[in-house]
Amino acid sequence: MADSSPTVGELFKAKAVTDEQVNAAVEAYLADPETNAHPIADGYSLDLAAAVAGHGWASSVVANPESSPGLKRAAVRTAILLARAQKA
Repeated sequence: MADSSPTVGELFKAKAVTDEQVNAAVEAYLADPETNAHPIADGYSLDLAAAVAGHGWASSVVANPESSPGLKRAAVRTAILLARAQKA
């Protein structure tokens, strides 16, 4: 059975999540990589730590001390947009 939870990217396309909310989630992760239940949109939350850990490229970029802050932000944003949000 397919997972019926929408990705953050799908919520973004449906305008249920704003750019500011995605940016806030990125900043929350960068401030505390252990963040788990982060409210991403009205009625949805996201485990930020699991979203990044579950995305191979993002987790390797974040773990690399030579990655620039901009690259880390882009990697975390990508992982968040591809992650499935959970009903809060």
